[in-house]
Amino acid sequence: MVVVVILLAPLCGINMCVSAVGHSRVFPLSPFFLRNKVQALDAYSRHRPRCLLFGDDTVSTEMIARTEVRNHLPCGLLGAVVQVESGGRAHSISSAGAMGPLQLIPSTALALGVSDPFDPEESLDGAGRYLHAQLVTFHDTRLAAAAYNAGPGAIVHRAVPHNGQTEFYVARVMHALAAERRSRCVAATPRRH
Repeated sequence: MVVVVILLAPLCGINMCVSAVGHSRVFPLSPFFLRNKVQALDAYSRHRPRCLLFGDDTVSTEMIARTEVRNHLPCGLLGAVVQVESGGRAHSISSAGAMGPLQLIPSTALALGVSDPFDPEESLDGAGRYLHAQLVTFHDTRLAAAAYNAGPGAIVHRAVPHNGQTEFYVARVMHALAAERRSRCVAATPRRH
């Protein structure tokens, strides 16, 4: 019995840290995505002192709008992805070890040159470039969102993958996109009296 507890303690410790630090639900004995979780906790431990010294970074609509313009994204798309991925929480860690407001997994963050995925500016920039690449590849907002979630290799026959997750993810992004467009992308029209 003692051996089992000793063997399971690190597993529980990693998962409980991800749950507490990243504000996500993680089963304490989950053996999945351990490498990503450890890398996410390491990245968080390197990021956190900056927040303690200079204050927490928050995702602002101005940051999102600038990143959308800089990366030639449709107005509202990046904001919709932020809402679906993390609700705008900069210090979010998922049960799969995805990090920051755009929930970049460690390998994707590295490939995009994002050294601190918990920094909203860096995370937005990396995700904006990635979303732009998906739009250039697929020429479709739904497929770009699907590729963001499942990876571009999962898009077969120009269709959203039906894998039990991505189709729901895309529906949530499209719903959030409609809300983003209503709230910040549509110019206010003057009322007639």
